[in-house]
Amino acid sequence: MEAVVVDAGSKLLKAGFAVPDHPPSMIIPTQMKCLPADETSTEASLHEIIIDPVVRGFISDWDAMEDLLDHVLYNGLGWEIGNEGQILFADPLSTPKAAREQLVQLMFERFNISGFYASDQAVLSLYAIGRISGCTVDIGHGKMDIATVIEGAVQQISSRRFELGGLDLTNLLAQELGKSYPLVNLSISDVEKIKEQYACCAEDDAAYEKLQLSCPEEQHTLPDGQVIKIGRARYTVGEALFQPSILGLQAHGVVEQLVHCISTVSSENHRQLLENTVLCGGTASMSGFEDRFQKEASLCSSAIRPCVVKPPEYMPENLSKFSAWVGGAIIAKVVFPQNQHVTKADYDETGPSIVHRKCY
Repeated sequence: MEAVVVDAGSKLLKAGFAVPDHPPSMIIPTQMKCLPADETSTEASLHEIIIDPVVRGFISDWDAMEDLLDHVLYNGLGWEIGNEGQILFADPLSTPKAAREQLVQLMFERFNISGFYASDQAVLSLYAIGRISGCTVDIGHGKMDIATVIEGAVQQISSRRFELGGLDLTNLLAQELGKSYPLVNLSISDVEKIKEQYACCAEDDAAYEKLQLSCPEEQHTLPDGQVIKIGRARYTVGEALFQPSILGLQAHGVVEQLVHCISTVSSENHRQLLENTVLCGGTASMSGFEDRFQKEASLCSSAIRPCVVKPPEYMPENLSKFSAWVGGAIIAKVVFPQNQHVTKADYDETGPSIVHRKCY
């Protein structure tokens, strides 16, 4: 049985058996709905509780995560109790050591797995395009990680995590639409769908300024039949990644942040980092984002000018949305057959701390 690879994001969980040139077989919402057990189904639907097992990239509710993994492994992927296999997890940048230990403990003691491995999302996203060194700009639902990787190892000192992601852009769009349509009741899920359908990046900041004065509008029909027009707001969402001041943040844009990260690495490594920049995460797949990123990178005043690498043609479409999972499927084909993973015997002998010695 192939090893299972899991990449649990703030919005979506990607899981499946390790088949590198295929997308994950399961892509499901991470968010869960809990219905009170002592009420009828009609009453329960009115009082359902929303639970987010993963917040800003990190597991925040371990009980909920256990339930989610139970569903994924046994119901979704067909594991049988007593015959569990091996599993590999993709970890976000700056995952606390305690969280890594808690995860390996959960998997061995609750799920009785036969083998465990975990690796940084940045390293795995580079593996997905055939690189072991480079930079990743991973913009997910709850966070943005900018990581420098040299010879398969994340350079923690020069890598940065920002609590800025698709969720913040959704909230920004909700605010912008609220100004134009104060009497229309828009749910966050409605706004999320509008963002995914219409949000885009202007060609550059000058083009963005022009669009603020005159912008073509798109008509959108809401679930209740009301029709609204989407205009300048769709570009404001994308611009916030390059001008975080739109979100009220005192921070540089994404390209400047990347240049700063690379500049803190020894100059002898600059070239291999610059020539192997990977954009990943659902938010990075926004229309026009890659072109805008590349244009701003080419205009950098410093000698450091990142260059975005395209994935190989044989890789699945929309690879950027699940590149860490694909990289995990690739490395799973190496670490488990070569016995580089944490075995049940390793865990029983050393305990959860073994994860720091055998992974990362």
